[in-house]
Amino acid sequence: QMQIRDKVFFHDSSVIPDGAEISSYLFRDTPKRYFFVVEEDNTPLAVTVTPCDAPLEWKLSVQELPEEASGEGSEPLEQQKQQITNEEGTELFSYKGNDVEYFVSSSSPSGLYQLDLLSTEKDTHFKVYATTTPESDQPYPELPYDPRIDVTSLGRTTVTLTWKPSPTASLLKQPIQYCIVINKEHNFKSLCAVEAKLSSDDAFMMAPKPGLDFSPFDFAHFGFPSDSNSGKERGFLKSSSKFGRQTPSKPRVDLHKVCIGNKNIFTVSDLKPDTQYYFDMFAVNTNTNMSTAYIGTFARTKEEAKQKTVELKDGKVTDVFIKRKGAKFLRFAPVSSHQKVTFSVHSCLDAVQIQVRRDGKLLLSQNVEGVRQFQLRGKAKAKYLIRLKGSKKGASMLKVLATTRLNKQAFPSLPEDTRIKAFDKLRTCSSVTVAWLGTQERNKFCIYKREVDDNYNEEQKKREQNQCLGPDTRKKSEKVLCKYFHSQNIQKAVTTETIRGLQPGKSYLLDVYVIGHGGHSVKYQSKLVKTRKLC
Repeated sequence: QMQIRDKVFFHDSSVIPDGAEISSYLFRDTPKRYFFVVEEDNTPLAVTVTPCDAPLEWKLSVQELPEEASGEGSEPLEQQKQQITNEEGTELFSYKGNDVEYFVSSSSPSGLYQLDLLSTEKDTHFKVYATTTPESDQPYPELPYDPRIDVTSLGRTTVTLTWKPSPTASLLKQPIQYCIVINKEHNFKSLCAVEAKLSSDDAFMMAPKPGLDFSPFDFAHFGFPSDSNSGKERGFLKSSSKFGRQTPSKPRVDLHKVCIGNKNIFTVSDLKPDTQYYFDMFAVNTNTNMSTAYIGTFARTKEEAKQKTVELKDGKVTDVFIKRKGAKFLRFAPVSSHQKVTFSVHSCLDAVQIQVRRDGKLLLSQNVEGVRQFQLRGKAKAKYLIRLKGSKKGASMLKVLATTRLNKQAFPSLPEDTRIKAFDKLRTCSSVTVAWLGTQERNKFCIYKREVDDNYNEEQKKREQNQCLGPDTRKKSEKVLCKYFHSQNIQKAVTTETIRGLQPGKSYLLDVYVIGHGGHSVKYQSKLVKTRKLC
């Protein structure tokens, strides 16, 4: 009513409809504000914001509506308007980042709710969904208990993926289809981030400035497909149809999306041998066209018969995938003269064997588990060949960094013992107390919890021991806290933490991540704990 009555007041704003997802755009450093009204106290409320291809800053606040919002009461309209514009309102929630984030409240007060959004990185677009009936709506497909994608078969040009069905399809019988996204760069957190990359490939530099008229032609750059393209399915792993404006100087983005209906297994074909691919899976509700992301994965296709050597770049972390009992060769040729070379190796799963030769001479041969750093004496114009041999138990994943810069620390330092200890006597019905070791180096530690079934076993736990999957793959609701600690006395580098707010007689999987200065994280061994049933 207020928007219709006084368009000047809301000239740069929008009202969010209840129960419908809206798509919009932000120009860099130009804030945008949305309003919606909750008419009665104790109303459930859920607000979801999906950044598409750039991090967003957003906050949700609420303020009381004037007693006579119609303008017919005792206060003149001008005073009511002044009252709203002068009040900032009470901040309820704020977030900064590129995750799909949400605010949920089972009982919200009546009032005028205000959503402020800002992109400081670049022009971008985003989606917003708000509802006062979250229980009955459920427009986003629900993820299964284990939301990961499994790589069940790996060939030179094919990868077979399986995943657990969404409960929205299996239990609620809603129409769900699964869409797989394949690329060589990184995993995606939302389907609209994928669509933005597919349609624009960072063409925002050509976007019109605020105040200029938009044409459907320009809107293609914001990831809004034009009518002529909306009905066409993109060719999978083939040359795509033209989408928006094509710039001859820029190569087409190497990203592919294919929707496969409601199957739970799919083989990706026509891949290149010995190439790392990132796979993402999205469950899409075909009624609402809204989607939820599974936890993405990555895998390297098998190499051709001829052994290929991977070139390491100075100071850059390289992901390495080795099949069971397989081997990989890496080569490092420093450009400048150097006194020392540092090799940092992070074995994500089982132990691997590393051998380093300098100009054919064997300098190092060791088994590596977890994070290890080796410093070797340098030599002018030397070339280093690194041989990595996989485990007999299963496939291996590693992160490797070679550098001639002495201060380049890729991974955080770890204690010899990376177990989490639980104190049985300190268990209660709602809390557990745990401890873990640190080092002499000051690092950031983050602890996460996840409720698991009572029949959760060691085999399932082993599957989750990939140390290279960082906190960014976890739900925000699973985070307990983050803290910094260290001790010059290595005997005293231990910290304890009590995790509260747990349910009686329930099992929880606890994970501790240590995050180094370079942003790389390493996961400690997961710990299964159970609260007391009776207290």
